Amino acid sequence: MARTVVTGAAQLGPIARSESRESVVARMIALLEKAAAHGCDLVVYPELALTTFFPRWFMEDQAEVDFFFERSMPNDAVAPLFAKAKALGIGFSFGYAELTEEHGRVRHYNTSIIVNKSGEIVHRYRKIHLPGHKENEPWRAFQHLEKRYFEPGIEPFSTADVFDGKIGQAICNDRRWPETYRELALRGAEMALIGYNTPVHYPLAPEHDHLQCFHNHLCMQAGAYQNGMWVVGVAKAGKEEDCDLIGQSCIIAPTGEIVAMASTLGDELVVHDCDLDRCTEIRANIFNFRLHRRPEIYTALTAVDQEAVG
Repeated sequence: MARTVVTGAAQLGPIARSESRESVVARMIALLEKAAAHGCDLVVYPELALTTFFPRWFMEDQAEVDFFFERSMPNDAVAPLFAKAKALGIGFSFGYAELTEEHGRVRHYNTSIIVNKSGEIVHRYRKIHLPGHKENEPWRAFQHLEKRYFEPGIEPFSTADVFDGKIGQAICNDRRWPETYRELALRGAEMALIGYNTPVHYPLAPEHDHLQCFHNHLCMQAGAYQNGMWVVGVAKAGKEEDCDLIGQSCIIAPTGEIVAMASTLGDELVVHDCDLDRCTEIRANIFNFRLHRRPEIYTALTAVDQEAVG
């Protein structure tokens, strides 16, 4: 019997800095209700889904920064989403800014969670590959201060046994790194859920601006194919506070083929029946890890001392 996960990629359009979490959650619920009409088992929302992409502004007041962080999950603002999804029997994933205390220290993470059909959080991932910079760089059209406002996750990629399969997560810049997909695949992931907020303009190499959409799909399709897994990439899209964000939310099969893609830059749902058993098409053949990989030869991949790898 096929292990089919009817999956919805729930793209969000721009979120204004002044828009409340309650307003955003109402938009998420509207997409959830559409997903229910399509018989979805799982709905995937973007990175930092509850607020505007606040790292685009330099803020010196930590209280101003912390306004964008969630101190508990679920909390009152998102409780209606959890309740509606549970009532509809749909699981979901979304990203948010997490403020938590660990070992007596306040921590700030760029986080994503998976919630099962019973409304329980079954997986939490904290972004490992933080892009951007730490200090104010006013020459930019907009800032990208993730390295200032977040700490990188210190736990390795992992999976959850949910939706009758093994599901993992990554966030935005993680999708550009091949290690993300390989680590997930080696841990048995059959589907990777990836939310992103990606500007069209890249200040450090503006000559690449016209390639942003191409690179977005390139890295996710390669990761899916080379590791025999489903990839669900979901954008926050459109012109958000004068910053253009790419869309292209998509569902990618283990063969690397895009099987569903958003066609707008607004709130939009695209759906596909994802048969997890299709991972075997790749993993039993050309990318059979056990049969063909040579990890004993890949010594540079595990070298912590960068001088050792030139």
